[in-house]
Amino acid sequence: MSNSQPQRKVGAREKSAETTRDSLLRAAIKVFAKHGFDGGSIDQISKAANSHDRMIYYYFGNKESLFVAALEEIYRRFNVAEAALKLDLAQPKLALEQVVRFVLHYYKKHPEFVTLLNSENLHRGKHIARSNKAQEFSSPAISVVDEVLRRGIAQGSFRATVASRDLYMMIVALGYFYQSNRFTLSAFLGEDLETPAVFEQWETFVIDAVLRTVLTPAAL
Repeated sequence: MSNSQPQRKVGAREKSAETTRDSLLRAAIKVFAKHGFDGGSIDQISKAANSHDRMIYYYFGNKESLFVAALEEIYRRFNVAEAALKLDLAQPKLALEQVVRFVLHYYKKHPEFVTLLNSENLHRGKHIARSNKAQEFSSPAISVVDEVLRRGIAQGSFRATVASRDLYMMIVALGYFYQSNRFTLSAFLGEDLETPAVFEQWETFVIDAVLRTVLTPAAL
């Protein structure tokens, strides 16, 4: 005789509440990405979600808590997308190239990720520091790089002195800087960094730089 308990069905009211909360969160990400924490208002967010200010206070408490939730959500989305990668760990070099391409293209396709983090860095990370999930989100992201790095080291093609945290920071820094500074750099350098050809050239450069950092002399 089975002791398993039947799963509780989610009622219409709970589904409606979840839909409302998700709608408010999506609107908050868009508004905060455009106006920053200081410029984004509760009124703007509720209007963007076709909702009411009171619903934001009901589900999130206040503007700061909503901003924290928005930051957590963009990290969650990144991790979900990264977890969906089909990496060939039997070929660490190829897998590392895949990771680099994923990061650069994710930032390009999701500029809200970069602009929200820009806003939070202007506030010296005081909002994300309130999150109980921040380190939960960082672990999966770094673990992907760590697994690829360990496979390469085991095969003898990657240097054993490279730390996964440092390699991860190198990849995201190169991707993040290009995306966050593309407008000013375009004016400064006199070429449009948003054109596909220029982006592809940067992508090739970053992959080469990352591989040269990790590959042993014999594997270069």
